[in-house]
Amino acid sequence: MLQAYPVILTHDDDAVIAEFPDVPEAITHGADEKSALEWAQDALVVALSGYLEDHRDIPQPSKPKRGQSVVALPPMVGTKLAIYQALRDQGVTQLELAERLNCDARQIRRILDLDHSSRLDQLEASLRALGKKLSVDIQDAA
Repeated sequence: MLQAYPVILTHDDDAVIAEFPDVPEAITHGADEKSALEWAQDALVVALSGYLEDHRDIPQPSKPKRGQSVVALPPMVGTKLAIYQALRDQGVTQLELAERLNCDARQIRRILDLDHSSRLDQLEASLRALGKKLSVDIQDAA
C-alpha cells in the first residue's frame, strides 16, 4: 500500500524546488536536493489535508518516470487518506461508518484527522467496514 508521489526537482539559483505533478498545491524548496525532498513530504501531507477539508478526491500518484524521485506518504497518513477516499467512492458518510463500527462520530473524525495518531486496529476496522483491507510492504531503506 505504499503511496509514493513522483516529485519534480528544479534547481534554482540557490535552492532546489520540489513540485508534485499530481498534487500541484504541494510545493516547497530546500538548499539542496536532500533537504528539498525532506521538506517535500511535509508539503505533500499539508496539501492533501486540504483536499480533505475541501471534500475533494485524493489524486492517485502517477507512475514516476525512469530515475524520477518519489516521496512516500507516512503510512498512517496514507491509510487515513485511503479510508477517506473509500468513503467518497462508496458514498458512505462519516455517520454511516460510525454506525457500522458501533462507535461515536467523533472517533471517525479523529480517524480522518491526519494530525491525530490513531490506533492501527481502528484504521483496520474502518477499512474492513468499507470492504478494504490493509497490507504492509517492508522494503530495504535506500
